[in-house]
Amino acid sequence: MTDRAGIDAARALLSRAIETRVAPSAVAELGDSRGMLWREAFGRLTFDAAAAVATSDTIFDLASLTKPLATTGIALTLAHAGTIDFQEPAATFFDEWRGVDREHVTIRDLLEHASGLAARLLDGPPGNRREFEHDICAMPLEYQPRAKSVYSDLGFILLGFALEARGRRPFSAQFDAIVPDRQNEWLAFGVPQSETGRTVPTIPLNEDVRRGRILAGDVHDNYAAALGGVAGHAGLFGTAGGVGIYAGAVLRAVRGDSTLPVPFTPALIQQAVKKSSVPGSSRALGWDTMLTSSSCGTRMTASAFGHVGFTGTSLWIDPERDRYFVLLTNRVCGGGTIEQMRDVRRAFHDALADA
Repeated sequence: MTDRAGIDAARALLSRAIETRVAPSAVAELGDSRGMLWREAFGRLTFDAAAAVATSDTIFDLASLTKPLATTGIALTLAHAGTIDFQEPAATFFDEWRGVDREHVTIRDLLEHASGLAARLLDGPPGNRREFEHDICAMPLEYQPRAKSVYSDLGFILLGFALEARGRRPFSAQFDAIVPDRQNEWLAFGVPQSETGRTVPTIPLNEDVRRGRILAGDVHDNYAAALGGVAGHAGLFGTAGGVGIYAGAVLRAVRGDSTLPVPFTPALIQQAVKKSSVPGSSRALGWDTMLTSSSCGTRMTASAFGHVGFTGTSLWIDPERDRYFVLLTNRVCGGGTIEQMRDVRRAFHDALADA
């Protein structure tokens, strides 16, 4: 039984967010382990009054939702096959990852954002994969590995390289192989030209060499763009339904459903969402876990886990309540600040906590 009052409150909240220009469009989905309970679209693809209306079929740039959905999913699959071990040193994969301060950094450390790497490079993105690898491996670490957790796109870029090498297939192809039946929903790296009409536009940041353009179907993150649109930290596009199908599989697994294939097995997913032992960290393997100060609001249970994306995307899963919450927006199309988006997310999840 769903609480219609909570859904009505979330609906009113997202309508106000559109009116106050936090984002031009949004699609929300609420579901449980049996499937979708509510899905609704809001706004238009841009703030232009003549822009197309957002629908449940609208495709969004998922940004850092790529980390738990693609990178963690592929990592779990390869670990299950014995192709990779999370305790393997990063130096096994990267010849230039050398130095006494980093020789013990492992794949797990990269997944838990505890490798010592900074969030981003000081300069703009390198021109190709080889240069990315060199620049990340050669840069000084910011802190002693596992002394704390610092969210790092760089660590997940390296993970993408390592997993592609061990999987012996393109990263995007490995992801396609693990995604549950999409049921005609979109969840993949990139968007073909034929689907750009239903893809929300984004506006590049000022430091992006593509500034001045409107992006539709091209990844917003400039590092992912420099890597051809496929990377361990960003590059996925999807509909709310596509994200919801994936979320439902994760939810069923963490609640003990053993009928799903790898990586959606109870043992693997429970491993993925177990909170890190790093001091002060809320991170798990690519996922984040519940804090009352986080984007999931104050009312989820301690078992909740999720992630957000810079473009204005969010996925949270609460196993104890048997709920998943998807909120996709294109905040980065002339919309509000990160702080405004965070406030909307928190209020959205609080409104739906009992739904």
